Amino acid sequence: MDFMSLFSEYNIPGAFLVNIEITVWSALFSFIIGVVLVMMRISPISSLQTIAKCYVELFKNMPLTIIMVFMVLGAYAQLKLSFSDNFDMNFFWLAITGLSLYTAAFVCESLRSGINTVPLGQAEAARALGLDFWQSASEIILPQALRGSVAPLGNTLIALLKNSTVAAAASVATETSSLMSEMIEYHADLIIPIFLIFAFGYVILIIPIGMITTYLSNKLAVRR
Repeated sequence: MDFMSLFSEYNIPGAFLVNIEITVWSALFSFIIGVVLVMMRISPISSLQTIAKCYVELFKNMPLTIIMVFMVLGAYAQLKLSFSDNFDMNFFWLAITGLSLYTAAFVCESLRSGINTVPLGQAEAARALGLDFWQSASEIILPQALRGSVAPLGNTLIALLKNSTVAAAASVATETSSLMSEMIEYHADLIIPIFLIFAFGYVILIIPIGMITTYLSNKLAVRR
């Protein structure tokens, strides 16, 4: 078999599309969870601060593969967590759940770094206007923090895209790492071309994200 025939035998673009879908959904859910966590971390309620801090430290220091395996052997097999009657779709969403929970910790830290760039006077001015903590945090502090968090959030998105390959540990059989393993198993003589296909595929996906992140970071940077 020659190099080009791999593209006709295997749905390589389809595998990358699965990873892109996993990344998009995980990015959305992890951002929502991350916003909630960062609000808890900066809240005046100590119990909320402790819960958020424990969550972040737990997931930041836990290997992603262990989380994905737990989603299958623990959440699905033991706790009977199921998102769909369709077997493949169920594991697709289990992978997204694991990735979202893991990435949310890094989103929280990225947003917290942006909050540190907001001048303390902004919060004091909000209190002077009669706004409570949640109003000042959601309407004054967080919008400004997002501008300072573009670069770390972009890096987190890039890491998430690369981490989506760990979805194979959650039995997602149609994504890139699973397909690459299958291709190497049946075409070991083409291992280098197969590796290069997937390596360049991710380079093509990641470089635009980095460029957009750099542009937005410079565009939205607060001039002081």
